[in-house]
Amino acid sequence: MWAAIKARLGFGAGTAAPAAPSAERPPTVGEGPFTEGWGGRRLKEGTVDDVLDDLEIVLLQSDVALPVIEKMRRDLRKELSGKKLRWGVDAESAIRHGLETSVRQVLTKPRIDLPATIRAHAPRPYVILFVGVNGTGKTTTVAKLAGRLRDAGLSVVIAAGDTFRAGAIEQLLVHGERLGIRVVRQQEGSDPAAVAFDALEHARAKGVDVVLIDTAGRQHTNENLIQEAKKIRRVAAPHLTLFVGDALSGNDVVEQARLFEETLGVDGLVLTKLDADAKGGAALSATFVTGKPILFVGVGQGYGDLRPFDVDWMVARLFAEGTAG
Repeated sequence: MWAAIKARLGFGAGTAAPAAPSAERPPTVGEGPFTEGWGGRRLKEGTVDDVLDDLEIVLLQSDVALPVIEKMRRDLRKELSGKKLRWGVDAESAIRHGLETSVRQVLTKPRIDLPATIRAHAPRPYVILFVGVNGTGKTTTVAKLAGRLRDAGLSVVIAAGDTFRAGAIEQLLVHGERLGIRVVRQQEGSDPAAVAFDALEHARAKGVDVVLIDTAGRQHTNENLIQEAKKIRRVAAPHLTLFVGDALSGNDVVEQARLFEETLGVDGLVLTKLDADAKGGAALSATFVTGKPILFVGVGQGYGDLRPFDVDWMVARLFAEGTAG
């Protein structure tokens, strides 16, 4: 994202913005780009307006939702207007500093240590429900999280609640065999709520720590499937509901997350294919629009490629000096 912003603002390689006059001492480590002293160079109001207009275009092209853009514009105007750049600091550095601060505020939510939360929960099991539209990698995400929790020393059962696709059931059975994790299933076309109920009964009888419930991908506009998901929620009473979205879907995943939050209620987000998302706007927008934290991100096909979301990692990706995209 930052590479595209730089290109739009004319901060290309070897074309840094003019530096402030050197009448003041160099900044020390930890200081921001601005100064209250007599030296330095004040940014003109017209320059700030031009920057904000160009910034909006780039952010829209980077799949950043309009409410996020409006926040970033407000933040950057407050950051830049009437301020004086410190000695040796150019406009590019000041703009980047302001944008990073704004992005970090958007992405920072209370973190959930899932293994610790599960261990502290009583009575067993802790129940996690996965929802989302078709084709986002939800079933694979369930298997990846199951392996991650198993590696943390927790016992896991998976409920194969996507009974509309025989392939989804078979897929989970293969994952379960590879991971050494029990998969509770019924025949294709059976009641998904009944599958969830069976998995819960098994977990209670065996003292299993956590139940992960896969569900069929559903569009938020399909009322029958939404009602079915609500039935699963009533039966399973999940302690955590995760929306799984494809980061490559851009603004579509933002709208999906918002509507799933409105119709079903979600507690957190999992974004898949983030390793292939050069723009990064989906992650920024989804958490802002829903107000929910990103708990995990998918960065590859392996079981170890589901990772806890890290704000510093995401900010570094968004502001990497790579190709504009």
